[in-house]
Amino acid sequence: MAKIISITNQKGGVGKTTTAINLSAALAEAEQKILLVDFDPQINATVGLGIELSDEDKTVLDAIHNTDKTKNIIIENVVQNLDVLPGSIELSSLETELLSDENKDQALKKAIDTVRDDYDYIIIDCPPAVGIITVNALTASDACIIPVQCEYFSLEGLNQVLAAVELVRSRMNPELKVEGILFTMFDSRTRLAQDVVSEVKNHITEKVFETMIPRNIRLAEAPSNGMTILDYEGSSVGAERYRKLAAEILRDSEV
Repeated sequence: MAKIISITNQKGGVGKTTTAINLSAALAEAEQKILLVDFDPQINATVGLGIELSDEDKTVLDAIHNTDKTKNIIIENVVQNLDVLPGSIELSSLETELLSDENKDQALKKAIDTVRDDYDYIIIDCPPAVGIITVNALTASDACIIPVQCEYFSLEGLNQVLAAVELVRSRMNPELKVEGILFTMFDSRTRLAQDVVSEVKNHITEKVFETMIPRNIRLAEAPSNGMTILDYEGSSVGAERYRKLAAEILRDSEV
């Protein structure tokens, strides 16, 4: 049965989708069977993997409406061992649609539970907001990873995300845990980056990953070519760091 991990932060531009794509690819390279769920209306994870959808193609929204069809909607082997449940720009309408549904927090869970036994890990890319879409992802998840950019204003956003996680844990999903806080766009040459890391480690009790993702031009270039960093430039620093992150997660899963 898959371990389900959401990649979430209500702040945009922190490397959330980059992490969802490349962590999925690194776990797949480590011979894990992976499903990446694009649950962000911006569909950046779908586009970033070179998937082109037509108006007739089914998406995660169709899986929610017809949970027994989820398996048929998944695009298999986008990368070896990596399947994708593609996103939909119409996903933003889901919040309004679910308002009157008493089980509104369970919509995504019902869809992916039908394929959970087919995978080792299911990675969910969440939108940069704490609304019903993100709550659905967290309710469906065993854990979440919170990417944090090494900038001052990221600290306030981190506290807000942790508060949202605690709310979901207390009301919908008591088993939800924080897999770890992931520092992204880290530049060891700057005092600010070092200060942000120290501040988080000193004041946040949740786990912080040993691996930090640096600023890296190849990481920015890869999705514009529809590729993971491992396929675009597998020897780059960015690729090696996502392999290290995957190794951390695999090691922690064995404990």
